[in-house]
Amino acid sequence: MKLFMSTQQQNEQQQDSMKEQVSLLINTINFGTPDKLYKKVEVEVRGNDPAVLKSYGIFATMAANHLKINIGRNTAPYKAIHERWTVLKSAHVHKKHRVQYEIRTYYRYLDFLKLTGSTADTFLEYLQRNLPEGVAMKVTKVEMEKLPESIAAIGNT
Repeated sequence: MKLFMSTQQQNEQQQDSMKEQVSLLINTINFGTPDKLYKKVEVEVRGNDPAVLKSYGIFATMAANHLKINIGRNTAPYKAIHERWTVLKSAHVHKKHRVQYEIRTYYRYLDFLKLTGSTADTFLEYLQRNLPEGVAMKVTKVEMEKLPESIAAIGNT
């Protein structure tokens, strides 16, 4: 029994696997379904450091400019959301002695306009892979659809 394959056998296996991947890709592309159109893709990022969110907003707009994606907004609200907790220092006695904890959450809103489905998916995946540590991302897509025929017929009369 051979434990090692020759380089020719390895090349043949790699070519076969590449052919399978290409055929799968072609089959997924040629289904004939039209690509979705998005009027707007809203990205909300949250984090504890406003400087990190600002630099991420600059990164996202630079990436969008390189891909020629229309940018709607890149804004941050002035106030952060503060959550405060007061806890007793001691478990049983010394009620006067307490500790206060606070978490500040900062937001940044990014809007990208007039995207196709494949472009939006690729771009959002790129943004998500480059998301800094300690930052959460929420995406909302506004899809464009055709009017139903019953409503379109009323508008044409």
